[in-house]
Amino acid sequence: MEQTPVSRRTFFRDMGAIGGGGMLLTAFPWLQSCSADEKKEIAREKVTLAVIGTGSRGQYHLQNLRGIPNVEVTALCDDYAPHLKEAAAMCPAAETYADYRQVLERRDIRAVIVATPLNVHPVITIDALQAGKHVFCEKSMALTPAECLAMYMAFKRSGKVLFIGQQRLYDPKYLQAIQMVHAGMLGEITGIRTYWFRNNDWRRPLPSPDLERKINWRLYKEFSGGLMTELATHQLQVGNWAMKMIPETVSGFGDLVYWKDGREVYDSVSLIYRYAGGVKMTYESVISNKFYGLEEELLCNSGTMEFEKGKYYFEEVKPASGIMQLVNQIEHQIFDRVSFAGPSWVPETATKNTGYFVMDRVSSHDGGSTVGFASDGSEELLAAFCEAAVTGRPAPNLVEEAYYSSVLALLGLQAMEEQRIITFPDEYKIPYLNFA
Repeated sequence: MEQTPVSRRTFFRDMGAIGGGGMLLTAFPWLQSCSADEKKEIAREKVTLAVIGTGSRGQYHLQNLRGIPNVEVTALCDDYAPHLKEAAAMCPAAETYADYRQVLERRDIRAVIVATPLNVHPVITIDALQAGKHVFCEKSMALTPAECLAMYMAFKRSGKVLFIGQQRLYDPKYLQAIQMVHAGMLGEITGIRTYWFRNNDWRRPLPSPDLERKINWRLYKEFSGGLMTELATHQLQVGNWAMKMIPETVSGFGDLVYWKDGREVYDSVSLIYRYAGGVKMTYESVISNKFYGLEEELLCNSGTMEFEKGKYYFEEVKPASGIMQLVNQIEHQIFDRVSFAGPSWVPETATKNTGYFVMDRVSSHDGGSTVGFASDGSEELLAAFCEAAVTGRPAPNLVEEAYYSSVLALLGLQAMEEQRIITFPDEYKIPYLNFA
């Protein structure tokens, strides 16, 4: 089979050209704001926006907002003055606040970005929706499944736009790869392996020891679920996306193996999520070895997809002809001298499976940054939120994708803490059209 390669630049342009009834917009309905008709409407208006939480991720969003023409940042909010001062230097025209409730009282603000520690995502998001604001909330949604459900229900009642920071849903290489998988190009899915490895202590420098929990909130259970809520939600979402269903059960182990420095969250996790029919998705994360980086590997009976690398492989690789093998080796300067005499030449590398890129220019990363990565879909996700805030139309299925990945991460955390198999509770299941 031949796959026509596409670049990031042309991916969304071509999608806009096909209009609202095109295949991409049918398969990925949350991309509707990228259509040509939506672009015309959005270009006529700007959205006034506030950023609540101006730490590293909030400032990352502020940097990306500079490239979005239809947005004006009018307010910044943080209860930690040094971060607020840094953000104000990036947006000198914006008013600054220490209390998010003052931001929500401003009628001129139409949308807010919530980039705070995880434990206050639910209260700020729900308050903002009830105040009539459109909301972009960073992932994960919350610290408990009940809070995730409360956020989802508040969104459904509000009639407002809600985006959750699952940027893979807007990363062109992931969109292209999912299309290929769902078209059956690699055959039937038989297994999923996901992992995210780093080698750092995940700590931020402290101006004063009494700020330990405020600055390093990710290390304490009161504020964070650690590796599961900060990393795993991204990759669990990819597995559900590929399978078009959610796992039935999860089990696993979590431990403090290396960073025994007073933190409360695990620095090593290993889980198995089991789907109906027996397909299993494994998730592994350690932060004391970075060699393998991060990846979502989809194993199918006819091939394999590596989403982050943007590469796919067929199970059976046909050896190239002798002359093509020879030319290839000469071009890559593997041999200094090549003899044309003797028996037919078939080196052991003739069937090496180097795979194919899903796009002609793929941007990937090793997962080392704790802030964000260029060209990982974050810019497209943020631009889509600003566009949806102008039109007032929520992105179909996007919140549901984020909801299930958040809840599954929390159920995995529960399985590790209680050392038992957890079945997905019926009370936390919500309707989702993309699931079979």
